[in-house]
Amino acid sequence: MIRMNVKASASGPAISLHNLGRRYGAIKAVDGVSLDIAAGSLVALVGLSGSGKSTLLKMINRLVEPTAGEICIAGENVKAVDPHILRRRIGYVFQNIGLFPHMPIARNIAIGLELAGTKTGRQKRVAELLDLVDLPREMADRMPHQLSGGQQQRVGVARALATRPGLMLMDEPFGALDPVTRDSLVDEYKALHNKLGLTTIIVTHDMAEALYLADRILVMEGGEIKADATPAEMLSGNAGEAAEALVAIPRAQAEHLIALEKTV
Repeated sequence: MIRMNVKASASGPAISLHNLGRRYGAIKAVDGVSLDIAAGSLVALVGLSGSGKSTLLKMINRLVEPTAGEICIAGENVKAVDPHILRRRIGYVFQNIGLFPHMPIARNIAIGLELAGTKTGRQKRVAELLDLVDLPREMADRMPHQLSGGQQQRVGVARALATRPGLMLMDEPFGALDPVTRDSLVDEYKALHNKLGLTTIIVTHDMAEALYLADRILVMEGGEIKADATPAEMLSGNAGEAAEALVAIPRAQAEHLIALEKTV
């Protein structure tokens, strides 16, 4: 049975992609991607819409099946495990949150434990997770519609962490939130990532968010990785044209704000 424990692979990468590809007819959504991601990394996938970011992320937990190449987690090929079992062992958070509207928050959080057959300790684990994502325990009995967008996204993170995965995949998790809530949740998730020793891959359209949150940034264009660098390397202007085009946006915004401050 596949172990899927990224923390158990300290001698090698947590995730390895080997010549990974996905075609839709003649369209190459992902084209020959090969890379290793170290355990404990927080990696941002950035690029324009249609560049292949979400497709690449979804192939890791087999929501989308590759048409070429292979994916290994902790040295084991993900094809060796049933995709439903695989997804229970990898945390997944996405933009529209996807809470079950007819279930109270406690069951939404514990659904992964329920599907995995865990019969004891669910209530205790839900309480632990509410504490972890800074939500009052009394919210366990509320329904999703009774929570704000930021609170719902915290529940989404708690649900993804319920089965104690070492790997978290996040697809535009904060994109639909207002700027203040978004900044708060970005800070909170970064702290959680470090506290729990997670390996995280996050898809984002926001280059400023990637520069702040990640320790490694991958720029995708046309289904390929066009740049692979640290935030400092991205800002230095030495990561290539694709990276520079994306960095130029938050840089111009910052320069504009500085100019406005001087007029006050």
